[in-house]
Amino acid sequence: MQNLLPMVRLFSDVSLSPDPSQLPGGSALQSLTNGLGGWALIISLAGLLLGAATWALGSHSQNYQQSMSGRRAVVISGGAALIVGAAPALINFFFHLGQSVH
Repeated sequence: MQNLLPMVRLFSDVSLSPDPSQLPGGSALQSLTNGLGGWALIISLAGLLLGAATWALGSHSQNYQQSMSGRRAVVISGGAALIVGAAPALINFFFHLGQSVH
C-alpha cells in the first residue's frame, strides 16, 4: 500500500490551460459563439422594441395588464442583453476564481 501512495500523488497533479486553437475547429467554434452572441443581441433588441410598444399601447389605452407585460418584456430583454455583453467577463472571472483555489 505504501508503494502506491507516490504514484497516486504523481497522477493527482493536473493543470489546465484553455486554448481553443489547440483543437481542430477551434476558430470555427469561436466564430459560432460570436454569431450566437450576435443573434442573442438581435433577439434582445426585438424583444425590447416589442415590449416598449406593448408598454406604450397598454399605457395609452389604460390597460394595466398589457402595460405590465410590456414593462416586463423591456426589463427581461435589457437583462438578457446585459448578460450577453457581460458573459465573457463573467466566465473569465469565475475561471480565474477557480484557478485561485488551492
